[in-house]
Amino acid sequence: MTKAKARVTLLALLLPLLLNATHILKDDLLRPQASKIVEDISQELSQKVGVHIYTIATNERFKPRANLVEYSKKYESNISKPSVIFIFAPNAKLTQDSDQRGRVAYIPSSKTVAGMYDKSKVLDATLGVVATRDKNSDEDKYNIAIVQGVSELADEIASSKGVKLTKTIPNETNEFIWYVKIPVYIGSLFVFWIFVFRPLFMRIKNGKQD
Repeated sequence: MTKAKARVTLLALLLPLLLNATHILKDDLLRPQASKIVEDISQELSQKVGVHIYTIATNERFKPRANLVEYSKKYESNISKPSVIFIFAPNAKLTQDSDQRGRVAYIPSSKTVAGMYDKSKVLDATLGVVATRDKNSDEDKYNIAIVQGVSELADEIASSKGVKLTKTIPNETNEFIWYVKIPVYIGSLFVFWIFVFRPLFMRIKNGKQD
Protein backbone atom coordinates (compact mmCIF):
# COMPACT_ATOMS: atom_id res chain seq x y z
CA MET A 1 0.00 0.00 0.00
CA THR A 2 2.85 2.38 0.86
CA LYS A 3 4.51 1.78 -2.53
CA ALA A 4 1.23 2.42 -4.30
CA LYS A 5 0.75 5.68 -2.41
CA ALA A 6 4.33 6.69 -3.23
CA ARG A 7 3.75 6.11 -6.93
CA VAL A 8 0.52 8.10 -6.87
CA THR A 9 2.24 10.97 -5.08
CA LEU A 10 5.21 10.97 -7.47
CA LEU A 11 2.83 10.92 -10.44
CA ALA A 12 0.93 13.86 -8.97
CA LEU A 13 4.20 15.78 -8.72
CA LEU A 14 5.16 15.06 -12.33
CA LEU A 15 1.72 15.25 -13.95
CA PRO A 16 1.76 19.04 -14.45
CA LEU A 17 4.85 18.58 -16.63
CA LEU A 18 2.75 16.60 -19.13
CA LEU A 19 -0.42 18.64 -19.36
CA ASN A 20 0.86 21.09 -21.98
CA ALA A 21 2.63 18.57 -24.23
CA THR A 22 1.28 19.77 -27.56
CA HIS A 23 4.36 18.91 -29.63
CA ILE A 24 4.60 15.27 -28.53
CA LEU A 25 2.25 13.22 -30.71
CA LYS A 26 3.02 9.82 -29.20
CA ASP A 27 5.04 8.97 -26.11
CA ASP A 28 5.87 5.39 -25.17
CA LEU A 29 9.43 6.11 -24.05
CA LEU A 30 9.98 9.52 -22.46
CA ARG A 31 10.25 10.16 -18.77
CA PRO A 32 8.19 13.16 -17.61
CA GLN A 33 11.23 15.37 -17.14
CA ALA A 34 12.61 14.50 -20.60
CA SER A 35 9.15 15.07 -22.05
CA LYS A 36 9.11 18.56 -20.54
CA ILE A 37 12.51 19.41 -22.04
CA VAL A 38 11.33 18.26 -25.48
CA GLU A 39 8.15 20.30 -25.16
CA ASP A 40 9.98 23.42 -23.93
CA ILE A 41 12.45 23.30 -26.82
CA SER A 42 9.69 22.71 -29.38
CA GLN A 43 7.55 25.53 -28.01
CA GLU A 44 10.43 28.00 -28.00
CA LEU A 45 11.26 27.18 -31.62
CA SER A 46 7.65 27.57 -32.75
CA GLN A 47 7.33 30.90 -30.90
CA LYS A 48 10.60 32.41 -32.16
CA VAL A 49 10.89 30.90 -35.64
CA GLY A 50 7.42 29.65 -36.50
CA VAL A 51 8.57 26.10 -37.29
CA HIS A 52 7.11 23.25 -35.28
CA ILE A 53 8.90 20.07 -34.19
CA TYR A 54 6.59 17.16 -33.43
CA THR A 55 7.94 14.07 -31.68
CA ILE A 56 6.70 10.51 -32.00
CA ALA A 57 8.50 8.27 -29.47
CA THR A 58 7.03 4.86 -30.07
CA ASN A 59 7.50 1.22 -29.06
CA GLU A 60 5.72 0.06 -32.20
CA ARG A 61 7.43 -2.84 -33.96
CA PHE A 62 7.31 -1.59 -37.53
CA LYS A 63 7.82 -4.16 -40.25
CA PRO A 64 11.08 -3.96 -42.23
CA ARG A 65 11.05 -1.08 -44.73
CA ALA A 66 7.80 0.29 -43.32
CA ASN A 67 7.07 3.69 -44.84
CA LEU A 68 7.40 6.14 -41.95
CA VAL A 69 6.29 9.06 -44.11
CA GLU A 70 2.96 7.32 -44.70
CA TYR A 71 2.80 6.40 -41.01
CA SER A 72 3.26 10.04 -40.00
CA LYS A 73 0.28 11.14 -42.08
CA LYS A 74 -2.18 9.79 -39.53
CA TYR A 75 -1.07 12.59 -37.22
CA GLU A 76 -1.56 15.39 -39.77
CA SER A 77 -4.77 16.62 -38.13
CA ASN A 78 -2.79 17.29 -34.93
CA ILE A 79 0.01 19.39 -36.41
CA SER A 80 0.63 22.89 -37.70
CA LYS A 81 2.94 23.64 -40.62
CA PRO A 82 5.73 24.40 -41.38
CA SER A 83 6.97 21.47 -39.35
CA VAL A 84 9.31 18.55 -38.88
CA ILE A 85 7.99 15.25 -37.53
CA PHE A 86 10.64 13.34 -35.57
CA ILE A 87 10.01 9.60 -35.26
CA PHE A 88 12.08 7.55 -32.81
CA ALA A 89 11.24 3.83 -32.95
CA PRO A 90 13.88 1.67 -31.22
CA ASN A 91 11.91 -1.57 -31.71
CA ALA A 92 11.34 -1.23 -35.45
CA LYS A 93 12.92 -4.15 -37.29
CA LEU A 94 15.50 -3.16 -39.90
CA THR A 95 15.43 -6.22 -42.15
CA GLN A 96 13.51 -9.47 -42.27
CA ASP A 97 16.62 -11.61 -41.72
CA SER A 98 18.27 -9.48 -39.04
CA ASP A 99 17.66 -9.07 -35.34
CA GLN A 100 18.83 -5.47 -35.47
CA ARG A 101 16.19 -2.95 -34.49
CA GLY A 102 15.77 0.80 -34.39
CA ARG A 103 14.67 3.46 -36.85
CA VAL A 104 14.84 7.23 -36.72
CA ALA A 105 13.21 9.63 -39.17
CA TYR A 106 12.98 13.39 -39.56
CA ILE A 107 10.13 14.26 -41.91
CA PRO A 108 9.96 17.93 -43.00
CA SER A 109 6.72 19.42 -44.28
CA SER A 110 8.48 20.99 -47.28
CA LYS A 111 11.82 21.30 -49.09
CA THR A 112 12.18 24.76 -47.59
CA VAL A 113 12.04 23.32 -44.05
CA ALA A 114 14.39 20.48 -45.05
CA GLY A 115 16.94 23.10 -46.10
CA MET A 116 16.95 24.64 -42.63
CA TYR A 117 18.92 21.82 -41.01
CA ASP A 118 21.74 19.38 -41.70
CA LYS A 119 20.08 15.97 -41.61
CA SER A 120 23.32 14.05 -41.05
CA LYS A 121 24.30 16.27 -38.11
CA VAL A 122 20.90 15.86 -36.48
CA LEU A 123 21.00 12.08 -36.97
CA ASP A 124 24.49 11.93 -35.45
CA ALA A 125 23.24 13.78 -32.37
CA THR A 126 20.32 11.36 -32.08
CA LEU A 127 22.05 8.06 -32.75
CA GLY A 128 25.47 8.71 -31.25
CA VAL A 129 24.36 8.09 -27.68
CA VAL A 130 22.41 4.94 -28.58
CA ALA A 131 25.48 3.40 -30.20
CA THR A 132 27.73 4.26 -27.25
CA ARG A 133 28.67 1.37 -24.99
CA ASP A 134 28.45 2.52 -21.41
CA LYS A 135 26.62 1.83 -18.15
CA ASN A 136 23.49 3.77 -19.08
CA SER A 137 20.32 1.71 -19.45
CA ASP A 138 18.47 1.53 -22.77
CA GLU A 139 15.78 3.74 -21.25
CA ASP A 140 18.37 6.38 -20.37
CA LYS A 141 19.87 6.22 -23.85
CA TYR A 142 16.51 6.54 -25.57
CA ASN A 143 15.58 9.58 -23.48
CA ILE A 144 18.95 11.20 -24.07
CA ALA A 145 18.83 10.43 -27.80
CA ILE A 146 15.37 11.93 -28.24
CA VAL A 147 16.18 15.11 -26.34
CA GLN A 148 19.53 15.57 -28.06
CA GLY A 149 17.91 14.97 -31.44
CA VAL A 150 15.18 17.55 -30.82
CA SER A 151 17.69 20.00 -29.36
CA GLU A 152 20.10 19.72 -32.29
CA LEU A 153 17.26 19.98 -34.82
CA ALA A 154 15.85 23.08 -33.11
CA ASP A 155 19.28 24.75 -32.93
CA GLU A 156 19.90 24.04 -36.62
CA ILE A 157 16.55 25.48 -37.69
CA ALA A 158 16.90 28.52 -35.43
CA SER A 159 20.45 29.20 -36.66
CA SER A 160 19.25 29.19 -40.26
CA LYS A 161 17.11 32.21 -39.31
CA GLY A 162 19.77 33.87 -37.15
CA VAL A 163 17.85 33.09 -33.96
CA LYS A 164 19.39 31.92 -30.68
CA LEU A 165 17.39 29.51 -28.52
CA THR A 166 17.68 29.37 -24.73
CA LYS A 167 15.97 26.05 -24.02
CA THR A 168 18.26 23.76 -26.01
CA ILE A 169 21.00 21.80 -24.26
CA PRO A 170 24.63 20.91 -24.98
CA ASN A 171 25.14 17.72 -26.95
CA GLU A 172 26.88 16.00 -24.05
CA THR A 173 25.54 12.71 -22.72
CA ASN A 174 26.78 12.98 -19.14
CA GLU A 175 25.52 16.53 -18.77
CA PHE A 176 22.08 15.60 -20.05
CA ILE A 177 21.80 12.63 -17.67
CA TRP A 178 21.76 15.18 -14.85
CA TYR A 179 18.99 17.13 -16.57
CA VAL A 180 16.94 13.92 -16.61
CA LYS A 181 17.80 12.33 -13.30
CA ILE A 182 17.94 15.25 -10.84
CA PRO A 183 14.12 15.82 -10.92
CA VAL A 184 13.65 12.08 -10.36
CA TYR A 185 15.95 12.14 -7.34
CA ILE A 186 14.16 15.18 -5.91
CA GLY A 187 10.74 13.57 -6.42
CA SER A 188 11.91 10.31 -4.89
CA LEU A 189 13.35 12.08 -1.85
CA PHE A 190 10.07 13.96 -1.41
CA VAL A 191 8.07 10.72 -1.51
CA PHE A 192 10.56 9.06 0.84
CA TRP A 193 10.15 11.95 3.28
CA ILE A 194 6.35 11.71 3.23
CA PHE A 195 6.09 7.95 3.74
CA VAL A 196 9.24 7.05 5.67
CA PHE A 197 11.15 9.86 7.35
CA ARG A 198 8.22 12.04 8.37
CA PRO A 199 6.24 9.23 10.13
CA LEU A 200 9.46 8.12 11.86
CA PHE A 201 10.23 11.69 12.87
CA MET A 202 6.72 12.18 14.25
CA ARG A 203 6.88 8.94 16.25
CA ILE A 204 10.19 9.95 17.78
CA LYS A 205 8.91 13.46 18.48
CA ASN A 206 5.68 12.24 20.05
CA GLY A 207 7.59 9.64 22.02
CA LYS A 208 9.80 12.30 23.53
CA GLN A 209 6.80 14.43 24.40
CA ASP A 210 5.20 11.50 26.20
